[in-house]
Formats: sequence, structure tokens, C-alpha cells
Amino acid sequence: MSVRFDDQVLERLRRRARAVPGLTASGLAQRLVDEGLRMVEHPGVVFKDGPSGRRAALAFGPDVWEVVAFLRQVDERGDAAIDAAAETFALPPTRLRAALHYYAAHSDEVEAEVAQAAAESELAEGAWEAEQRLLA
Repeated sequence: MSVRFDDQVLERLRRRARAVPGLTASGLAQRLVDEGLRMVEHPGVVFKDGPSGRRAALAFGPDVWEVVAFLRQVDERGDAAIDAAAETFALPPTRLRAALHYYAAHSDEVEAEVAQAAAESELAEGAWEAEQRLLA
């Protein structure tokens, strides 16, 4: 499929792609279209850049993986788990359900982010423990 962009849009796309090493305008366009379609399919979900890369998150809220990790750790189940998450994240339950719907559609992606966060947490805890042993 061939797509034609307005000259101003194409220049903005190229400029944004140049700002990220290794990213092409074509690759950026692919990512933005994919993310745009996901946001249409999952209202309330946006995409954010961060130290761990680009990831799905609730608009003005936590990352989707953080909601999933919380729901796994909380003692409550079902609607009570959603209510507990709503209280913890200070969000209405409907916003949290958007994260669950996204997870249902993209569970492999979110599971990888949960695993990455757990691994990074273990490394940080190990470093802290080593520091504490040194200082003891």
C-alpha cells in the first residue's frame, strides 16, 4: 500500500524519526499507525516513552503492565480487585477496565513488560542488598 502525506506532515515525520537513532520515517509511520489503531480499539489507552521503551499506559495513569502486576498481587478477586486498584491508582474502575481490555488483546506484549519490570526490580534489590552488606 502506498500512502501520500502532506508535505508538512512528511517533514514533521522525518524530523521526529531523525531524533531517534536507528528509526526511519517509514518505521515511525508504521509505529504511529499501529499505536493509533490500538488507541481507537482501546479508548483510554495511550503510548508513552520511558527508560524501558515505548509502552501502553492509561491516559494520565499508570502503565498497563503496572495495573496487571497490581491485580496479580492484591488479595481481592473480581470486582473487588478492580475496586482495590481504583483506590490505589485513584482512578475510576472504568479506566482500569480499559487496561484489562488492552491486556486481553495484547497479553504477550504486556507479559513481557511485567517480566522485564520484575527482572529490573530483582537487580535493583540485589544491588541495594550488596550496598547494605558493605555498610554493615
